[in-house]
Amino acid sequence: MKSDQRATRGNEAVRPKSGKSALRIPEAGQCNGTTLRKATRRVSQLYDVIMAPCGLRSTQLSILAHIARAGRRSIGEIASSLVLDRSALAHNLKPLERDGFIQIVVDADDKRSRIAVLTKAGYAKVAEAIPLWDHAQKCFESIFGVKKAESLRASLEILASADFAQRFRRLEALRQKGNESEP
Repeated sequence: MKSDQRATRGNEAVRPKSGKSALRIPEAGQCNGTTLRKATRRVSQLYDVIMAPCGLRSTQLSILAHIARAGRRSIGEIASSLVLDRSALAHNLKPLERDGFIQIVVDADDKRSRIAVLTKAGYAKVAEAIPLWDHAQKCFESIFGVKKAESLRASLEILASADFAQRFRRLEALRQKGNESEP
């Protein structure tokens, strides 16, 4: 059967006869979300190549370092501070727990809550990974520029903040009510 015959009604490709579409598609590079995701993937790929000898990905080191820095924090607190939902964090913690780098324990103060704790092997893995991360960081900053990298991190911290998310949601709620105002 020919491919055009296999298409089901409503799922057929629509091609404008004039070569132009009535659909307004933003120019490439205009979407902040897409550009941030692309940049994040690229930087993660570059860091991961440098960190490969220690067996951790940059995202895993980030979680382990956060746990080491934060001390005894609940899974919910860790997820919130990493701007992850709990299920995404749980998914990322499983291989770290399996490899013996963290241990998930019951919070003595709240039996309903779980705490992620770095093990001795976890501290050793972080100590092994940090020089590789430091090299990746220096490579990034030598190309991008130290001051620009500092400025980038400051800007990204604003975007990752709860305040930014709250203001964004408030603006969207106003738009939905028909009271849109410029930010």
